[in-house]
Amino acid sequence: MKQKSPRPFVLVAGAGHGGWVWRHLSDLLIAAGHRVFAPTLTGLGERSHLLSGSITLSTHVDDVINVFRWEDLENAVLVGHSYAGWVVSGAIERLEGKVAGIVYLDAFLPDDGQCGFDFLNEQQKAAFLAAQEKGEFARPGPTAVGLRIQDPKNAAWLDSKITPQPLGVSLERLSLTGARDRVPTKIYVRTPLFPQPIFDAALDRCQKDASWRTVVLDKSGHDPMLDAPEALFDIFNNIP
Repeated sequence: MKQKSPRPFVLVAGAGHGGWVWRHLSDLLIAAGHRVFAPTLTGLGERSHLLSGSITLSTHVDDVINVFRWEDLENAVLVGHSYAGWVVSGAIERLEGKVAGIVYLDAFLPDDGQCGFDFLNEQQKAAFLAAQEKGEFARPGPTAVGLRIQDPKNAAWLDSKITPQPLGVSLERLSLTGARDRVPTKIYVRTPLFPQPIFDAALDRCQKDASWRTVVLDKSGHDPMLDAPEALFDIFNNIP
């Protein structure tokens, strides 16, 4: 069903990803009359040539803020996938009144004062520290196998595009004042084929909060924009 009131969507992908990963979902949203913006965060994807030691979480927050500023966006839906849960949580603090809905797509749901490094698993921390010791600016990005991508073609495509994740984004602590809680529509989407206890806890937290809507996509890996774009379209297209 076509959305009666088309609106802008700002889709922010997770670690090692770029705007390219939203291609199939973007086509569906645009065909339904929406405007779609899928910014690639600094140092990733087609902006990987900008990788440096100066990239922080604030850099990525600014990437999102600037889309809203230069495109004059209002009444938008802001979507954060995986790592980008940190980014959209920071961005919403400066976008209050411009965002009608926020979606955490199998994403971190951080609180005030937290930082990404605290939530890395042991393998990720080891890769982080090894890269830091070598004086590198990034740790390896994820793989399709690790993300549990279901379709082999999508898996091969993802592996060909993934780039390293800047280290500095995991070291900056968030400063949150509750702007996220005041967004009219809040949705948490979980893909349990991807094992992540932190996301399970976030889902449980949102299920216990009447101000949140929750959705479980049980046939998708961690990137439902690849594994289940039609299911995501149905969710996004019907946000009030």
